[in-house]
Parts: sequence; structure tokens; C-alpha cells
Amino acid sequence: MSLTSIEEPEDFAKPSYEDELQNIEINLLLEGLYQMYGFDFRHYVRSSLRRRVLNRMKAEKLPNVTALLEKVLHEPGFVDRLLNDMSIRVTEMFRDPSFFRAFRSLVVPQLRQYPEIRIWHAGCATGEEVYSMAILMQEEGLAERTKIYATDMNEKAIEAAQKGAFPLKQMQAFTKNYLDSGGMKAFSEYYTTDHQYAYFQPLMKDNLMFAQHNLATDGSFNEFHVILCRNVMIYFDNKLQTQVHSLFHGSLVSGGYLGLGKKESILFVPEGVHYEEFVPLERIYRKR
Repeated sequence: MSLTSIEEPEDFAKPSYEDELQNIEINLLLEGLYQMYGFDFRHYVRSSLRRRVLNRMKAEKLPNVTALLEKVLHEPGFVDRLLNDMSIRVTEMFRDPSFFRAFRSLVVPQLRQYPEIRIWHAGCATGEEVYSMAILMQEEGLAERTKIYATDMNEKAIEAAQKGAFPLKQMQAFTKNYLDSGGMKAFSEYYTTDHQYAYFQPLMKDNLMFAQHNLATDGSFNEFHVILCRNVMIYFDNKLQTQVHSLFHGSLVSGGYLGLGKKESILFVPEGVHYEEFVPLERIYRKR
């Protein structure tokens, strides 16, 4: 029996009037954000986005999403609070250590052939993985010929990333990740501290470039040997994923590497045919 032939109760998964109304309000909010500020969330996975919108609505003690839209359109500066809610900020240094270990042992030897290496961290949030890559390339003796471009749509996240300051209480977990990833030194050698924060600047300061860039609306700005966009596209619908993968494919040199998150894959989007699985378990792909 085909799935389409199974009869379901008439009210199965049928949205209520309130749900339908709220969905319309969210559509209007997203359209307002795009028309007014150029931030395009219209093709983000709706369940996650809806949760973030409702959390902000409750935090502001507003009766509905339309009232949230009113504040977005008419209250200067309010949009920054909403953008902070809707940005993906979950990250850590050497996140998924096995990824960095595979990158060090399998990708880095291939990168040595280039006189200059350009790496793009797309959706870098507050920069933890950017500094992780800077440390890795330094340990591999490639710092001087590596330029790392770190971008995010959230301006405040980029400002935080540029500072390279992370709470000292996180260093124990970050140190474990670093060692598990194949780190070669005492992790504390890479930062100074004021007993509250760990400061990673001026680590590769001249080779790190931070900029605001929106994957949903902005185009390519260089040609890269490596693009890392890990645990970002799980929040995008299929249409936006296809669009972003087209952007990445056009931004990678022939034989360049694309790194995705554990729950992400390129195999089911049209651009997937242009890649080979270089390290399948770690979601590292090589452009054919």
C-alpha cells in the first residue's frame, strides 16, 4: 500500500485557526525584516524560527507577532534584539575534534601545494572555530601564507569575533577539544587572561579578516581553497540550501574543500554531483 493511500483522520496535523493566523503574522514579520533591513529569513526552517520569534514576543510581553512587527518597523534599534535571537550562536573552539583532526591529517597535506591559502568560515558566529583554524594552520607551519575570511550576518557577532575574547570558564572544555583534535602544544600558550576572559588576539591578526555577509542575500567575494560552513544550513530549507551550495561551488577553486556539520550533507542538492566525498564521516567534500 502506498503512503498516499493511507486514510488519516480529517483533523490529523490540521493547523488550528490560531496557528494559521500566527503563520501569516510570521510571514509578514519576515517580509518586513527583508524589505526594511535586507535580512532574509524567509527560507529558514520554520519550526526553529517560529520558536525564536515566539520567545522574543514573550520576552517583550507582546500579545502577538504583529505587535513584534510594529516594534521592528517603528522602534529604532529593536531589530538588533530580534536578530540576536534569530542568529545561530551555538559554537565552541575545536568543535567536533575529529573534524579538525581529519582536516589536519588529510586536508592540510593537500593545501601545502598552494603558495597562498584562502579559507572562508561562512556563518562564523562569535569566531571560536575561526581561531581554532588559525591555531591549526600555525602549528602546521602555514600561518604566513594563509588568509582566513570570517563572515556572519550578525554584526554584533562579528564585533565579538574580532575581539577574540572568550570566557575563561570555557577554556577547560576548549582545551580538551584542542588536545582531542591533535593539538601540539599547551593550549594556554595561545591566549592571555585577565582572570575573566581568555584573549586570542593577536593570533594571526594580520591574516584574519572579519566582515558582515548574509548567505541568503549576498554573493561571492573571492575564490577559496577551503570553505567551512558547519552546523548552519540545518536551519535552512531546501531552496536556501541549494542557493547557498551554488554560492559555495562558485567560490571554490577546482579541487577545493567544503566542510559541513555532522548533520549536513551535499549529496542531496543539485551541486552535490560536482563533489567527491573526501572524508565522508566528517562531512569534508572535495570539488571535482
